[in-house]
Amino acid sequence: MKKWIAAICSLLLLSGCAGNGQDAQTGNEDADSKQELKKVTVVLDWTPNTNHTGLYVAKDKGYFKEEGLDVEIIMPGEAGADQLTASGKADFGVSYQESITEARVQGVPLVSIAAVIQHNTSGFASPAEKNIKSPKDFEGKTYGGWGAPVEKSVIDSLMKKENADVDKVSIVNMGDADFFTAVKRDIDFAWIYYGWTGVEAELRGEKINMVYLTDYSEKLDYYTPVLATSEKMIADDPDTVKAFVKAASRGYEFAIDQPGEAADILLKNAPDLDSELVKKSQEWLSPRYQDDASRWGEQKLAVWENYADWMHENGLLDKELDAGKAFTNDYLPE
Repeated sequence: MKKWIAAICSLLLLSGCAGNGQDAQTGNEDADSKQELKKVTVVLDWTPNTNHTGLYVAKDKGYFKEEGLDVEIIMPGEAGADQLTASGKADFGVSYQESITEARVQGVPLVSIAAVIQHNTSGFASPAEKNIKSPKDFEGKTYGGWGAPVEKSVIDSLMKKENADVDKVSIVNMGDADFFTAVKRDIDFAWIYYGWTGVEAELRGEKINMVYLTDYSEKLDYYTPVLATSEKMIADDPDTVKAFVKAASRGYEFAIDQPGEAADILLKNAPDLDSELVKKSQEWLSPRYQDDASRWGEQKLAVWENYADWMHENGLLDKELDAGKAFTNDYLPE
């Protein structure tokens, strides 16, 4: 993972020539106001991308500040966002329904507080010339993943729909290897988010076929990614949770309405990103943040139950999930 550091400096300019002292007094009030902001951290799941745009908008536009928060957006490092959030080393994090489901059945008190994207936009991608158009076509091919048990289970689940055999798929761990390099050299297909890697393929002029999870199983239409916090944070400081979610919601709503300006804000905060990719990705993703939900961030119990049932059916959970405790809509704005 590339190291990325963004530094944002706030400058407070005070006039030393105020004849009546009014400007200096105003400056002191501003300083006092700044001191009153509550410092919180939100840890990303990965390097900055359009899944995170709403957070950067909320910070850049002052939405967090208006809610009394001084928010620092940090990178996960080796520990990972879930571990940092669950341990309290970060107040909030970008997570996934998949990992929160696994964490909770293991006694890790993570809670999803908002769905960043309403429907699962991920799927298995392959160069068009490999002619992989459905799960049956996975037979005899090589899949490149990151070594998680859930990968084979998902592939198997889709292939069973077409009476295909997952044991005829070669599964290799390609780690963080670039998709476009790997499919030319080592593998035939990989699991991607279309909103980033798929859009990049469009810009490269490289035709790909997509096998979306949601085309084959309603239970795999889960929330990915989500914003999360810990049960302790909710119990000890619910006002901060509410303030954070309210500001983040405004950030994502802005990105829905103004994808071009939102993309510019992301690029300002992550200048190493490819500007053409960010703008195109944002255009594709913005209408999908809320999609058919009544409001951005809304989560449904059935979605959590369906995916947990699927994981349990596939031997990926040691026990059943209490889905009602894994997420909450209580902190979303009305």
